[in-house]
Amino acid sequence: MGFYADQVLPRFIDAVCGLKMARPLRRRVCVGLTGDVVEIGFGSGHNVPFYPQAVTRVSAVEPSDVGWKLAARRVGAARVLVRRAGLDGQSLPFEDDSFDTALSTWTLCTIPDADAALRELRRVLKPGGTLHFLEHGLAPAQDENVRSWQRRIEPVYKHVFGGCHLTRPVVDMLTGAGFRIEELDVFYEEGAPKVLAADSLGVALSP
Repeated sequence: MGFYADQVLPRFIDAVCGLKMARPLRRRVCVGLTGDVVEIGFGSGHNVPFYPQAVTRVSAVEPSDVGWKLAARRVGAARVLVRRAGLDGQSLPFEDDSFDTALSTWTLCTIPDADAALRELRRVLKPGGTLHFLEHGLAPAQDENVRSWQRRIEPVYKHVFGGCHLTRPVVDMLTGAGFRIEELDVFYEEGAPKVLAADSLGVALSP
């Protein structure tokens, strides 16, 4: 992957994703997590402090060795067992119907085949299990000007930020994978350019 992708980018992402403004959103998306949880795109563990008491174990899926090392302090302080259990969200090393809930925060934008990752999450979630998601992507349909700028800058943005897409339609992807949206809030993050911060936060049910 190269020095930049392997060593520099994970540290940059750790700093950006650790900004104070993201904490209330992380707290919101983690509400309702319960039992055995699979978290894809675990990164450097910024969600760990917000796991609810009802969580009993977390299987972290994270491809970056540097990201996992940066997570060591948070993992060590976790109330529950958090183990690195996979490297690729597109091919999860778990049996069918293994998890009660799943978590994905600002992850589906970067996974090369996000549709495959969502199908995998459905496979490993128990029937009736839920995916808690916080993702940025394509701006709302009424904001065509924002969408236009997203399309313009995405090629460069992907190159600089490790393949991160700006135009993925998060809700359509979830429903296309067979999830049923139970809760949804679509908004722009405060203090960030709209082209980079069109967020979808919610809960999707795996029937």
